[in-house]
Amino acid sequence: MEKYFALIYDGIPFILFGTAHLTALAIITLFCFSFLYFRKVWGEKERKTVRWIFAIAIVANETALHVWSVYWGIWNIQTMLPLHMCSVMIWASAYMLVTKNYGIYEMVYFLGLGGAMQAVLTPADAAAYNFPHFRLMQTFIAHGLLINIAIYMTLVEGFRPTLQSFKRVFIWTNIYMIVIFFLNLAIGSNYLFVAYKPDFPTLLDMLSPWPWYILELEAVGFAILFILYIPFLIKDWRTRRHPVTDSS
Repeated sequence: MEKYFALIYDGIPFILFGTAHLTALAIITLFCFSFLYFRKVWGEKERKTVRWIFAIAIVANETALHVWSVYWGIWNIQTMLPLHMCSVMIWASAYMLVTKNYGIYEMVYFLGLGGAMQAVLTPADAAAYNFPHFRLMQTFIAHGLLINIAIYMTLVEGFRPTLQSFKRVFIWTNIYMIVIFFLNLAIGSNYLFVAYKPDFPTLLDMLSPWPWYILELEAVGFAILFILYIPFLIKDWRTRRHPVTDSS
């Protein structure tokens, strides 16, 4: 059991899109699709219970990571502050689930969903481990929950982003990135990976050297947000094209 919580892992390496990886992706996807059924049968009592379960689970999972890091003496302000986008969304989503705050939902839908999908497809920061090691399990649980929370709030709770949501999230993300850029300079960190490319393999390796890849990230980020908004863009277009009329 200890080897599954060890800092140094000497087991079989993680295989990208191997059987274990595909199984994890399938479980996350099946949970998302299950909301299409449960949205029809859950009342307010059940929905409130589910929101609290999600909130407790994502906070407990993230807290466990910090406890594990402190235990192994690797916790530091340069890497463990909750300033990476998914880390911010984890804590924000817990608050949103309890309060049903729409402004935070906008952020969680675009940034939490967009970032978490990339993280489960290419879990580079935890790829030194393998299932069922705690570090990789924690990564998939955290990002899998982020994905499911965003989908749950949309399908079951009836929340949805708007064009103004798209604009607000993009603008505030850029403002946040500027703040983090200067914080990185102050404490020698690399939050949001805007100080330099991370040491482990990521999609950033396909982009230009620093600082030009930051500009390319702007385009990539805009594209991801737009793709996430397309279903609602199509829905609104169809509604305008075929408005519902009052038959009475």
